[in-house]
Amino acid sequence: MKQRKRSGGCCGWFLVIIVLAGIAFAVFAVLKHKMWGPGSPALGDPKKYSDALKIAMQFFDIQKSGKLDENQIPWRGDSALKDGSEAKIDLSKGMYDAGDHMKFGFPMAFTATVLSWAILEYGDQMDGAGQLEPARSSLKWITDYLVNSHPTANVLYVQVGNAKVDHGCWNRPEDMKEARPLTQVNASYPGSDVAAETSAALASAYLVFKSTDATYSSLLLKHAVQLFQFADKYREVYSISIPDVQTYYNSTGYGDELLWAASWLYHATGEATYIDYVTGENGEDFANWGSPTWFSWDNKLPGAQVLLSRISFFGSKEVSNSDALDKYRKTAEAVMCGLIPKSSSATSSRTENGLIWVSEWNALQHPVASAFLAVVYSDYMLTSRTNKLSCDGDNFKALDLREFAITQANYVLGNNPMKMSYLVGFGDKYPEYVHHRGASVPGDESPGCKDGFKWLDSDDPNPNVATGALVGGPFLNESYVDSRNNSMQGEPTTYNSAFIVGLLSGLVATSSVVQSFA
Repeated sequence: MKQRKRSGGCCGWFLVIIVLAGIAFAVFAVLKHKMWGPGSPALGDPKKYSDALKIAMQFFDIQKSGKLDENQIPWRGDSALKDGSEAKIDLSKGMYDAGDHMKFGFPMAFTATVLSWAILEYGDQMDGAGQLEPARSSLKWITDYLVNSHPTANVLYVQVGNAKVDHGCWNRPEDMKEARPLTQVNASYPGSDVAAETSAALASAYLVFKSTDATYSSLLLKHAVQLFQFADKYREVYSISIPDVQTYYNSTGYGDELLWAASWLYHATGEATYIDYVTGENGEDFANWGSPTWFSWDNKLPGAQVLLSRISFFGSKEVSNSDALDKYRKTAEAVMCGLIPKSSSATSSRTENGLIWVSEWNALQHPVASAFLAVVYSDYMLTSRTNKLSCDGDNFKALDLREFAITQANYVLGNNPMKMSYLVGFGDKYPEYVHHRGASVPGDESPGCKDGFKWLDSDDPNPNVATGALVGGPFLNESYVDSRNNSMQGEPTTYNSAFIVGLLSGLVATSSVVQSFA
């Protein structure tokens, strides 16, 4: 009798659970219908984005320097094992910047910051696609390097290799024999921009690793704080202190990086001094409130504006009610309004088919970075139940931002006049002559510095596929010349990869509930 009664109770509870689950699903379906509408383009194609994400993540492995104990790329091997030895530090890790073998600390640190941000916002989606651990691993490969590049409080090594010498060679990184000199910023030759960006990278990475490795994350935060203090105390643009770096990554200022780093340090520590920093005199001097700009390796203001909007949306009332924070949010809104095609303040910097287009060199950096910000901001709006975005009297919704982001992602993945995916390895047609030394030289060859130029000039496609590389992209007329000598359009970068990984991670699900970084 008792057994039968227990069984009947279980069945009853099972029926209740089924009914409740059905109700929950119905509520979800209604909410989804209300948010996006039936067949809405804002839903995109999550499976396509998941597949593309898995491909995009592989480029980080291709770019890794050092001893590759768990190498996943058959045509890559150990390289640059002695980097840093002249200063008796280990700079063998890190990532090569693009198709060359340089380690430029400024864009490498930015790569880490954006990748950290992507993990923090969309780690669950990455995990669902099986890409969270690869993302963390790639991030740590960079942060290990950044920690070692900061041996004392006011010294930061910002470059490995001589760009002129490096670009005079065409060979595999495994075969490098030329000297790899080090470049540093210090109290006498400061670089507030690169030091602050490195601080931002380590502060954001602290948030990524603190739940899984408390010791390592504490080390990251220690360096982040020291680097911010160094950047703030000894103020100068690194490319003024070190004119030799101007040719490739010439910085246009350091104020944006100081605000960006302080924003990340606030999220990492919760210390009010960092909010005071961005809302006080430094905000007045550097924030450029009310003037939307483009997010890039050289301009962090749009990123800082969206990141600080997070506090405005979800922070405590004591902090979020700040008038200065409201200025950051309003400027972030101006950035978003400029992206929505139907907005009266929409930017005219677009191709005929709607791709954001700002620069001939590395054209895809700006649309992918903008789309990433748009997805993040749309999720902030949804989670906070912010119903509208006001653009000069016209009202838009989170849906409009997401639709914009999807158009940019789809363009990159093949919905463009060239009918070509600009993400190498995705789809049936993608660039075959990527400007990338390691991809262009056969794996069984070991040319010297000059011997390898025959592969730069070869008419044959690259023997090794640079899977996951996001190339520079189309011209304004939406044409693309697939030539290995066309570095303007055909050279990938690690920071482009961070942007596309962030964007695709945000699109893997139809929306994301914003969670605390803490």
